[in-house]
Amino acid sequence: MSNLVHVEAQHDPAIAAEVDQLLARRTRDIRLKGEIMRLFRARIWSQTAKIIRAWMIWVALLDVLTLTVNMLILPTSIADRMLLPAGIIPPVAIAVVLLWRKPQAPWLQGSSLLAGMFLILLSVALVGVSAGGEFYERHLNIMLFVAITAIIIFGIPLAWTVITAGMALGLYLMFQLRNPAIDLGSTVAATLFFASGIFATVAARRIMTILAQKTFLFELRDQRRVAELAEANDRLEFLARTDPLTGIANRRWMTETLNKLWGTDTRCLDGAAMLMCDIDHFKKLNDHLGHAEGDRCLLDVARIIQDNIRRDCDLVARYGGEEFLVLLPGVNEAEAFSVGERIRTSVEAAAIPNPGSRVSRRLTLSIGVAVQTKDQVIAPEQLQRQADEALYLAKQSGRNRVTLHGSESDKSRPIRSVR
Repeated sequence: MSNLVHVEAQHDPAIAAEVDQLLARRTRDIRLKGEIMRLFRARIWSQTAKIIRAWMIWVALLDVLTLTVNMLILPTSIADRMLLPAGIIPPVAIAVVLLWRKPQAPWLQGSSLLAGMFLILLSVALVGVSAGGEFYERHLNIMLFVAITAIIIFGIPLAWTVITAGMALGLYLMFQLRNPAIDLGSTVAATLFFASGIFATVAARRIMTILAQKTFLFELRDQRRVAELAEANDRLEFLARTDPLTGIANRRWMTETLNKLWGTDTRCLDGAAMLMCDIDHFKKLNDHLGHAEGDRCLLDVARIIQDNIRRDCDLVARYGGEEFLVLLPGVNEAEAFSVGERIRTSVEAAAIPNPGSRVSRRLTLSIGVAVQTKDQVIAPEQLQRQADEALYLAKQSGRNRVTLHGSESDKSRPIRSVR
C-alpha cells in the first residue's frame, strides 16, 4: 500500500504542487483534503487498524479478567449485577476487530468504530451503575480513562475523535446526574473538570495528527525528488552510453559490455564474432552532399545494421565517426561472415547516394570479421584488433566487401572476401 501511494503521488503533477503548497504553510495550518487526504488515509490505514484491533482485544481481555476477579472476591449479589453489562464488551470488540481486518468503506468503518466505542463505554458505565455504591463513580472514571486511551492512540479523523470524547462526557454527565451520592453542583464541577482534561487530550491528538500529516507530506516530496533524481540519473546514464545521432550504443557502452561479457576470463562463453563496419569514402559524401546528408546516412546505416542482426542477443554500437562495431555471440565463422555479407548487401541495396565515392555511386560498406571459438583464449581487445585488421584488408582489397581475419595469411584456403 505504501509503495502504491508513492507511485500515485510521484506521477501526478497536481498532487506534487499541492504538497509543496501545504508544506509552505505553518504546521498548525496544514489541512489535508481531497486526493492527498485519501492517500494519507491509505498510507496509515494498516497501522491504525492494527492499533484499533489491539486496543479492542486488550479491552475485551481486561473486561473478562476484571469480571473473573470480581466474581471471586466480591459478594455474589454484586458480582451477578455486573455480569450482564460486562458481557456486552467481548462480542462488540470482536465485531469491530473483524470489521477492521481489511479496508472497508470509510463510512462503514467509522460507524462501526463509533458504535463499538459507544457500547464499550456504556458497558463500563453500566457495570458501576448496576453494582452501585463505591463502584458507581469508580466505573464512570474508568469509562473516561478507557475513552482517553482510545483518543490518544487512535490515529483516526478528528471528527471521530471529537465524537468519541463527546460520547464519554455525555455518558458521564448523564449517569452522574442520576447518582444519588453527589449533588448537582458536584456533578457539573466534575464534568467540567474531566471535560477540560479530555479537551486537552483531543487537542494533543490533533497536534499528533497534523505532525503525522506533515511527515507524510515530507515523505511524498522526498520520494518525488528521489524519483526525479533517479530519472535524471537514468537519462544522464542513457546519454552517456548512447550515440546522440543514431540512437544506438556508443563506444563507451560497447567497451563496458565487452568487459562484462568476458569478465576475468579471456574466453567468451559459446564463442563470439566481431564485425567492424566502415562506410566507404564517407568524407567525400560529406564534402559533396553536406553534413546533414551525412548524418542521415549514418542513421540509415545504423537502422540497416540493426535490421540484419538478432535483436535479442546481438549488439551494435557506433564506434567512431563512420565506424560501427557489431558483436555476435555464439556464432561460427560461416555464420558471422553471412551476417556481414547480409549487412553489406542491404546497405548497397538501399541505394543511398554517394557521388564522391570511387567504389560506387551508391553508399557501400567495408566489413572486417574476427571470430573467437569457445575454446580459444582471446581477450576482447585482441578480437577487436583482429576485426580492425580484417577491415583494413577489406579496404586494401578494393572496399565494398566482407573480409574474415586470417584469410590472407592462410594460403591453404581461398581468401574469404566478397566483392
